[in-house]
Amino acid sequence: MAKENNNKKDNNNKLRVKLKSYDVGTIDQSTQRIVDVAIRTGAKISGPVPLPTRVEIFSYQRAANNDKRSFEQFERRTHNRIIDILDPTANTIAELSNLKLPTGVGITIKS
Repeated sequence: MAKENNNKKDNNNKLRVKLKSYDVGTIDQSTQRIVDVAIRTGAKISGPVPLPTRVEIFSYQRAANNDKRSFEQFERRTHNRIIDILDPTANTIAELSNLKLPTGVGITIKS
């Protein structure tokens, strides 16, 4: 059998940052801050990639006894973004751990 040439670069040095928020404005500000930190510290980035928005619709009856056909509907949208940081330096990781993000933005960082 012929040997395969693996010319691909080993991507062990990669951080995946996942962001979740109910407000699209705050999540866009947060992604811009993370991208600025990564570029400033010399790391390469891939993204931000917007993932599909999760829409949850809740229906509640308005009054318990008056009108059974009267419902209120509420909607909650969860916006998601992914940023891959390729070849992060120690300075990049330190800056990301000390980064202040707006309230309401959930962040998970995996290596």
